[in-house]
Amino acid sequence: MPEEFADRRLMARAIQLAAKGLYTTEPNPRVGCVLARDGEIVGEGWHVCAGEGHAEVNALAQAGEQARGATAYVTLEPCSHFGKTPPCADALINAGVSRVVAAMQDPNPQVAGQGLARLRAAGIKVDCGLLESDARDLNPGFIKRMQQGLPWVRLKLAMSLDGRTAMASGESQWITGPQARADVQRLRARSGAVISGADSVLLDDSALTVRAAELGLDIELAQAAAARQPLRVLVDGQLRVPLQQRLFREAGPVLVVCTDPQQCAADYLSQQIELLTLPGADGKVDLGALLRELGQRGCNEVLVESGAGLAGAFWRAGLVDELIVYMAPRLLGSRARPLLELPFDEMAEAMDLDVTDMRVIGRDWRITARPVFSFRE
Repeated sequence: MPEEFADRRLMARAIQLAAKGLYTTEPNPRVGCVLARDGEIVGEGWHVCAGEGHAEVNALAQAGEQARGATAYVTLEPCSHFGKTPPCADALINAGVSRVVAAMQDPNPQVAGQGLARLRAAGIKVDCGLLESDARDLNPGFIKRMQQGLPWVRLKLAMSLDGRTAMASGESQWITGPQARADVQRLRARSGAVISGADSVLLDDSALTVRAAELGLDIELAQAAAARQPLRVLVDGQLRVPLQQRLFREAGPVLVVCTDPQQCAADYLSQQIELLTLPGADGKVDLGALLRELGQRGCNEVLVESGAGLAGAFWRAGLVDELIVYMAPRLLGSRARPLLELPFDEMAEAMDLDVTDMRVIGRDWRITARPVFSFRE
């Protein structure tokens, strides 16, 4: 029992460390590692950003010679292949650790149990599965991308107490308060891509950028998060958004997705704006194909920030993994726009949600929910 308690305590610390990379590790997973001897920590580390040392390597560097004979607690199976850095399994073996406790197996097909097998073959005792659900919660997008080739999709919406998202004119700034808007900034910062539609960008002239001053984080972390701007994706089937909009003026990568580049493609290319043609049914962009493209580009998590039309299209296509709604204590009235365009006529068409979290954010409420049943085609 004492060893079990110590294992849980030290793995919980490793999970805390992994969370430090929440805004910076994309496209890699968030991973933390703790090295301990007789229940006392001798080294800690986490993966900070892609291309730099993994959590195990950083913890070993801090522990030095004390790593020999120690137990390593790591939130994800140590890698067994050469990527931008050497295999972490080999680093642990060479350091002489006696035991490795992993929270979960790596879903990456290049690893998928091979790291644990390599450790066992070297005579190291290996346990896997401690606090696995907590570890999985750190990396929903990485897990989904490794298993399905698709990113984890969050649909973010802001609404009034009567379920409205904008006035009939389209005016929507600002339904929620500054704390909720800072929370949205943090959702952007953890995402590999932010998707919006032409109508939203035209109405709000939104930039969709991560702004360090608005994140509500310590200065060093905020600057690191803002330095890694997510890919801003504009779904603009008919290329209606002028190049003078803020979206195109702000620094950072932009991808415009259309159904037919027509004759104005040269204008976008001259501004070094990438165009992607993905025609779908009814003259609309193929959203499923867009997500597959983003998965291939290494996007683990995608945030959809749009109006009711595009939001409803993502929902109806069964492409949303998580719905995040900010609810403000105000009424916009019956003429205002709905949360999602879902043209239901009968109660049988209603869709149930599993509310996973509800909390106060400033003067507003944030509701996090997931579809109860999968309705993917």
